[in-house]
Amino acid sequence: MNEDIIVAIATSRLEAAISMIRVSGPDCIAFVQKFFTGKIIEKPSHTINYGYIIDDGKRIDEVLVNIYRGTRTFTGEEMVEINCHGGVYITSRVLEVCIKNGARMAERGEFSKRAFLNGRIDLSQAEAISDIITAKNSYATDLALKGISGSISGFIEDLKEDLIQIITQIEVNIDYPEYDDVEELTASSLLPRSANLLTKMNKILDDSKNIKLVKEGIKTVIIGRPNVGKSSLLNALLREDKAIVTNIAGTTRDIVEGSISIDGVVLNMIDTAGIRETEDIVEQIGVDRAKEYAEKADLILFVVDASSPLDDNDYEILKIIRGKQAIVLLNKSDLDMIVSKNMIQTLYNESNLAKKENKEMQEIPIIEVSAKKNHGIDEFETVLKDMFFAGNLSFNDEIYITNIRHKTALQDAYHALSRVNDSIDAGMPEDFYSIDLLDAYESLGSITGETIGEDLVNEIFSKFCMGK
Repeated sequence: MNEDIIVAIATSRLEAAISMIRVSGPDCIAFVQKFFTGKIIEKPSHTINYGYIIDDGKRIDEVLVNIYRGTRTFTGEEMVEINCHGGVYITSRVLEVCIKNGARMAERGEFSKRAFLNGRIDLSQAEAISDIITAKNSYATDLALKGISGSISGFIEDLKEDLIQIITQIEVNIDYPEYDDVEELTASSLLPRSANLLTKMNKILDDSKNIKLVKEGIKTVIIGRPNVGKSSLLNALLREDKAIVTNIAGTTRDIVEGSISIDGVVLNMIDTAGIRETEDIVEQIGVDRAKEYAEKADLILFVVDASSPLDDNDYEILKIIRGKQAIVLLNKSDLDMIVSKNMIQTLYNESNLAKKENKEMQEIPIIEVSAKKNHGIDEFETVLKDMFFAGNLSFNDEIYITNIRHKTALQDAYHALSRVNDSIDAGMPEDFYSIDLLDAYESLGSITGETIGEDLVNEIFSKFCMGK
C-alpha cells in the first residue's frame, strides 16, 4: 500500500477560469482538512464542498473541494480534488500549501500507476489514458476510449482463457493418464483450436497496421520535378505560406514539414526538393533526401505539372513510386492541360511491366488539382480515405491494437503459438506443446500487466504527464 500522500496540478499551468489540484493517499481527506475551512471529515464520498484554502491563518483562495472515499476512486485510495481559480500564481500557492503540510509532488503518471497497482485498471487501460491525452484526432480518441473501457483487456483475457484450458488439459493428460473421464487432447484435436487462436491474433495484427496510421498520422512525402507546384500544394493543404514559392526551379532545397487533419485523418506532410539531375552540390543533397524520404513514406504524393510536357525526371519518379502507396496529382489543371490521366496511367504501367513477371495492369489514383485555385482537394480527401481505410473509419465493436508494446507482445504470442503447430506437424510429444503455450500466455499477460516486471511498469508510467 502507498503510504505517501501525493499532489499535483492536474490542469494546464496557464491562466484559466479554474485549475484543479489532485491529492491522493491514505487519510488525504483529513490531510486536506488541516488547511481547508469547509467541513469534510464527516461528509460522504463523492461530494463537493465549499470553503477557503488557508496558510498560517490567511486565506489563499476560495475553492470547491471534491472528496472521494474508500476504493471507489480513480487511484483506488482516498482522493481529494481542489478546484481553485485558474491564475498561475494562485494555483502554485495552493500546491505549495499542500506540500508545506506534508504531501509530496507526484511523479509522472503516479496517479494512474496507483490505479494500476491497486487493481482499479490494468496496464492496457492505463496506457489508453495516456493515449487519449495525446490523441490527434477523433478516431484516435475513440480508440483510446475503447481501451479505457477495457475492450483490449477483454480480448486478451479471452485468449488467455482459451490457452489456459488447453495447457490444463495437456497437463492432466500427462500427469493423470488413468483418468478416463478427462478428454484426451490429441494433436488432431489441438490443431484446430490453435489455428482458431492464431486467426484471431492475425486479424488484430493486420488491422493494427492501418490503425497505427490513424493514431500517429500518415507520413506523407510530396515529390516531383522542380517547379511543378509542390510547395504551393503544401501551402494550400496547410492553409499557410510555410514553403517558399517562386518561379525559379530548385527553390526548395531542404525539407519543409507540416501536419494537417483531413476529416480527422492526420497527414504529416513533407515537402521535398525537386527531383532532377543537377550539378549543384547543395541541391543534389536535397534530391537525395527526397528519394530517401519517399522510400520510407506511408504515402507519396507525386505532383506533375499538367500544363507542360513530361520529361525524363517525371519518368524517373514513376519508377520511384512503383509498388508504393501513391497518389498522382496533376497540378495546374486551371491551365491548358497537356498531360492527361490516361497518359500517366499508361506510363505508370509501362514502368511496372519491366519489373513484373505477371504484367497485370495496376490502377494508381490520379487527380486533377490546382494548388492556386484550391481545386480537387475534396476528391483528394475521398481518395485518401478509400486508399487507407476503405472509406470506413467507424470502429463499431471491433478490437484494435494501437500501442507498439501491445503489438509486440501479441506478435510474440502469435509466434509462440505458431511453434506449437510446428511441433504438432513434427510429431513432437505433448509436453513440448506446453512450453510454447506458456510462452504465449505470458506474452499476452504482459499486455495487461499480469506478467510484467517493476522496471518496465516504472518506465511506462514515467512517460505520462504530471497529475495523471
